Amino acid sequence: MASVDDLETNKKFAAQEGADFPMLSDPGKDVARAYGVVTDQRPLAARWTFYIGPDGRIIYIDRQVSAGTAGEDLAAHLKELGVPQR
Repeated sequence: MASVDDLETNKKFAAQEGADFPMLSDPGKDVARAYGVVTDQRPLAARWTFYIGPDGRIIYIDRQVSAGTAGEDLAAHLKELGVPQR
């Protein structure tokens, strides 16, 4: 997960949500710009999910992310993409 919030905000979020996965804090928005979620026309980060294959290439981008269904949508997209469950 990547966020344009600062490190302390992300640490608080992770603790509050019990997140046990890596998070990238990108307050300078360098990574967000590289992935196109922040642009000159869209200065606030768009909520997109990038699905990256084992070879490191992006295999799908979900640009219609809804915070309320993001987890369910993620699981469905992984299944559609043929990613095996653990």
